[in-house]
Amino acid sequence: MAFGDLLEQVGSTGRFQVLHVTLLCMPILMMASHNLLQNFVASVPPHHCSVHRNLSLSSLSPEQVLLLTVPQDIKNSRPERCLRYAAPQWQLLSENGTYSLKVKRDSSNDTEDLLDAELQGCKDGWEYSMTEMSSTIISEWDLVCDLRSLKQMGQTIYMGGVLVGAVIFGGLSDRFGRRFLLLISNLLMAVGGTCAAFSTSFSVFCLFRFITGMALSGLGLNSFSLIVEWIPTRVRTVVGTGTGYCYTMGQLILAVVAYFIRDWRWLTLAVSVPFYITFLYSWWFLESARWLVLNRKSEQAVKNLKTVARINGRREEGDRINLEMLQDSMKKEMSCSQGSYSVVDLLRTPTMRNITICLSAVWFSTSFAYYGLSMDLQKFGVDIYLIQVIFGAVDIPAKVVVTVSMSIFGRRPSQCAALILSGVTILINILVPYEKQTVRTTLAVLGKGCLAASFNCCYLYSGELYPTIIRQNGMGWVSMMARVGAMVAPMVLLLGEAVPWLPGFIYGVAPILSGVVAIYLPETLGAPLPDTIQDVDERSSKVRTTPNCKLSSFIFFLSEVTVR
Repeated sequence: MAFGDLLEQVGSTGRFQVLHVTLLCMPILMMASHNLLQNFVASVPPHHCSVHRNLSLSSLSPEQVLLLTVPQDIKNSRPERCLRYAAPQWQLLSENGTYSLKVKRDSSNDTEDLLDAELQGCKDGWEYSMTEMSSTIISEWDLVCDLRSLKQMGQTIYMGGVLVGAVIFGGLSDRFGRRFLLLISNLLMAVGGTCAAFSTSFSVFCLFRFITGMALSGLGLNSFSLIVEWIPTRVRTVVGTGTGYCYTMGQLILAVVAYFIRDWRWLTLAVSVPFYITFLYSWWFLESARWLVLNRKSEQAVKNLKTVARINGRREEGDRINLEMLQDSMKKEMSCSQGSYSVVDLLRTPTMRNITICLSAVWFSTSFAYYGLSMDLQKFGVDIYLIQVIFGAVDIPAKVVVTVSMSIFGRRPSQCAALILSGVTILINILVPYEKQTVRTTLAVLGKGCLAASFNCCYLYSGELYPTIIRQNGMGWVSMMARVGAMVAPMVLLLGEAVPWLPGFIYGVAPILSGVVAIYLPETLGAPLPDTIQDVDERSSKVRTTPNCKLSSFIFFLSEVTVR
């Protein structure tokens, strides 16, 4: 592409690119902290009903009080979480004040009385065993028993904000530029996170988490676009993987920060304050020259290219670039980019429809299964700080493997393999008995690693498939589909209360189906970055990669029905 030649002239992998990419990756380190924050601020501590307020049991030990007032959950050998005796069961204590052996299910009269004892809900609140966190939103607002579904609802609301942000920021950044929306996103992240930390109610907390989710979406989309549009084709895979590792490191950072900060308010504040710093230095970033040219701001594009040349030590080469040279080299792209573009353009041509439908399936299922596994760490029966580190660390080898695979075998086979392998691993996990926690955790970690590899691949792959003039619209759309998957994932967990194996089955089937659909995406390995829809259509006409089979015809038919 013509712009690629100009970028090589001013330096495509010089000091500017190193500093530019490094600074853009810094806030990505903290993105995982907000996405997975609920694992810690909403962890459910062991709890049981509080003692009757009108009783004086100060002469008894806490263990005896618990025995008298709260029945045992025989299945799990622990106190009932949501029920208590309507009146203390004094017969459970022997004459000398020790535990009575009559708690066993025998035929004694006392035991029969115990089984027939009247139960009631936790009218006087709950008592919590705060062993992992000193406070959480669960213990602060009593989101247990009848209100336990609000925990998943809180994460769904946050992901809803990410979804709305993908739609809003995706379109606005194509109209107003990447840099301007990046500044707004950083500021919203900082302010929204700070306000969430000082929330006085669960509804206020959800409101500011929604705002934070919107900002996070804009931050991710615009950071990725600014990175991709200032680097050459040959290093996109390595740089894309590097940004993915920043998210991976963010998961490890979250575990460390949460380990030392056990209060949910201070933890929320700790992962939000760094965005004030990123907001301040984001003023230094240069707007994408690609975007400036295609939006009739060629003068500013020339200035930016000369600035890049100066930073990279190629002042003389930069001085040769002028307005006429830029317009002549980008004449074709500028003529094709006349007019405004919207989400509708993602479905305008058969090639674009095929790409959009296939990518929507890939992003939805990847995010759906990823957050289904990652957002319920307590179910593994392992220390949540340790399992968070393991889940984060597995991304490192997974992304190394997928990076090598993308560079050797291509983007398409790597994407398909990551999705199908993750689905198969999750389905196998359903067959493992619940008692074998080590095996179940190992399979879950492998599945999560494959999904992390899929995320790493689809971020780079999507940026290469969509042209510059609608790249943000495209990335916004697929990001929206990912957030729909992330919103649905917590709700699917609730199905496990009725059918324990159903959530795992759904999480496993979804990536397998999308892995099959991904076969019908065009390969982009070594291809130049397209600037216009015409570039995408021309690339498709030169290299026919879509198999002529029934599934391909069905996808094409579905795209036709969608646009009509």
